[in-house]
Amino acid sequence: MARRAGKILKGLSALAVGALVLLLMLYMGGVLTVNKIGPADKAGDGKLPAVPPLTAAAAVQTVNESYEAIGTVRPRTESTVEAQISARVEEVLVKPGQMVTRGATLVILDDREFRSRLARAEEGLAAAKARREQAIQGLAAARARLTQSEAAHNRIRAYVREEAATLQDMEKAEAAFLQAQAGARQAEDAIREAEAGIKKAQNFIEEARISLGYTKIAAHEDGQVAKRIVEPGDVAMPGKPLLVLQTINSLRLEAIISEAHIQKVAPGTRLKGTIEALSLSFDATVEELIPAGDPNTRTFLVKVALPSDARIFPGMFGRVIVPLGEIKVVTVPRNAITKVGQLDTVIVKTADTWKRVLVKTGRNWADRVEVLSGLTGYETVAVSGESRDVR
Repeated sequence: MARRAGKILKGLSALAVGALVLLLMLYMGGVLTVNKIGPADKAGDGKLPAVPPLTAAAAVQTVNESYEAIGTVRPRTESTVEAQISARVEEVLVKPGQMVTRGATLVILDDREFRSRLARAEEGLAAAKARREQAIQGLAAARARLTQSEAAHNRIRAYVREEAATLQDMEKAEAAFLQAQAGARQAEDAIREAEAGIKKAQNFIEEARISLGYTKIAAHEDGQVAKRIVEPGDVAMPGKPLLVLQTINSLRLEAIISEAHIQKVAPGTRLKGTIEALSLSFDATVEELIPAGDPNTRTFLVKVALPSDARIFPGMFGRVIVPLGEIKVVTVPRNAITKVGQLDTVIVKTADTWKRVLVKTGRNWADRVEVLSGLTGYETVAVSGESRDVR
């Protein structure tokens, strides 16, 4: 008996669970509701008028489709100012936002070491010139000795032929002559070495002057200081940014375009652009298209020219509008759309009555709204208020 009672209880439990599941499905499907407000009740009393006072026609229109590429205003050129030498920063003469002209001094570095190098190089040049003067004097003396020894050598040779001098005298004269020749050659070599020393010293001076010139860092073009990275007391070195300059009077809008629409754009293409913060619309000409796309986002960078406007600053948000061609869309008057909760609906005329139809809306054109789904474009719809499409 206990076993049979257990089976009965299990059967009843399964039946109860099934009934609960069925009730839950009916409730979620809207069949069973308890104090639930329907979409029609949210919009009003849920009753549709027998004949709406105003009606309009849903229409199939041909419109120009476009793609909006978002972008950022950037300077045409942006350059980083760096030091050519390693030295301590003495002064920074500019601040962010300051306008500078080509050649204006921006940063001054400690120049004591480089002035010392220049002084040593100039001393080396003076010493090299002194050595050259000594070598010139030595060459003159060596040539004089060579002339004397050559004359003595020739005279002794004549004496030997006349037997007025011995062979020993001849050997001494030849030795003196050869020694004088060697001395002249050494004097000439000394002059060449002195000349090379002068040239080397001059190169040292030129290098020292160039390094000394690097202690004053100047702007290489007109522009505006965008960033100040260095402060007095910092150590400047090659490769370390000090300032960032940008061309404020020559800006471009750099926009990202999907690979699906990149064939519509090329250098020279005329487009429309907007700067929303300024409510500014302008004609944009594509100046540059970066041919290498981003493999992660499948997008390409396009740079378009901006009009000369003092209100435009780097970093502003903008859009570039790329025309894609004509398409057909279904539209209804804006006042034909009725919100029911979070849903868009339209009251549509059927054969003998009116019914509420759920629609999905898209873009807006003047006083009409694109209907992406729910209508075919040949229906009569109810409108509220005044509409020039009313009939």
